[in-house]
Amino acid sequence: MSKTISITSIASISPLGNDSKTIWENYQNTNHCFTNHFLDHKETLVAKLDDDSNEIIEDLKQSDIKYKSLDKTVLFAMAVSRKAIENAGWTTNDVFGINIGSSRGATDLFEKHFQEYLETGKAQTLASPTTTLGNISSWVAHDLQSSGPEISHSITCSTALHALLNGVAWLRSGMIDKFLVGGSEAPLTDFTIGQMRALKIYSNSEEAFPNKAFDLEKTQNTMILGEGAAVCCLEMGRKENALAYVEGIGYATEILEHNISISAEATCFQKSMKMALENIDSSEVDVIVMHAPGTKAGDLTEFKAIQKVFGTELPMLTTNKWKIGHTFGASGMLSMELAILMVQHQEFIGVPFVEVQKPRKHIRKVLVNSVGFGGNAVSILLGI
Repeated sequence: MSKTISITSIASISPLGNDSKTIWENYQNTNHCFTNHFLDHKETLVAKLDDDSNEIIEDLKQSDIKYKSLDKTVLFAMAVSRKAIENAGWTTNDVFGINIGSSRGATDLFEKHFQEYLETGKAQTLASPTTTLGNISSWVAHDLQSSGPEISHSITCSTALHALLNGVAWLRSGMIDKFLVGGSEAPLTDFTIGQMRALKIYSNSEEAFPNKAFDLEKTQNTMILGEGAAVCCLEMGRKENALAYVEGIGYATEILEHNISISAEATCFQKSMKMALENIDSSEVDVIVMHAPGTKAGDLTEFKAIQKVFGTELPMLTTNKWKIGHTFGASGMLSMELAILMVQHQEFIGVPFVEVQKPRKHIRKVLVNSVGFGGNAVSILLGI
């Protein structure tokens, strides 16, 4: 049986927009998407959905009385899933699996329900079902009227790429031949921001580029949160309508010194990248879309891991978090989208404040990295 996996569509909603043309246009400029909003008792930089995307989510919320009580994570996932299966040509007659996860889950609703409980001593009737992690994929399945397996999970910031790993495993097992995978995150809430500030990793920079993702010389942490969702359609075999192919997968964990630590040379990333590259020479990789969240340790350790694996001849390196922030569980799939767009347009999108890198003649193979708290790394090799 062929082990080739085709990505037949990808869809997202984020501060960059909600259609591939707009998203690509926004990637080609050097403007970031951060704006100030009053969160966690002070003005805070975050990356919110654009107005058009917010309108799509509001229309979806009002379209069905059952949808009015759903968290943004669920609505985001439903919106992008509708578009993804439409672009892939899937219908209700197709049997496909769904695995969409989230790092934080229904943060907005949970905080509102808990605040109301503190004030009144009573919980709302729908407080529990609308804040469970499992309702992301189950509502998407309901909305798409699908009949395949549905899974929701949380593996912190590598959630979306772990969903892709799950989809690949199901497809290669022969149990199903189509899978919808991705992640959704709506973390722009007081308590979530407060938690990131407690870790001392949130940006307080007033510079032109407040998130210095992939700046290896920065002297302070500069992570900023963003919201959004992204999913892709996976199909078994080499399909004519494929945007790209999953040519390699890698995953690893590492022993931690403390809850959010990562080793000096990101051992987990070294292992996951080597696993993803086991069938090719590393020199064939043209671009790496790094996880690079904008923290001092996170960016530097990932870069050192890349040096260990690739030696002195590095691929072109980039990240999108300087522009849209860290979307936690959705970030890996948004990085996949950037990778696919660069392959489609044969144009490298770099980080504007990083030294220009030696260009590759073509962009044929892109490695996408993601890692979460707990040292859970995933690397996906895409090719055309």
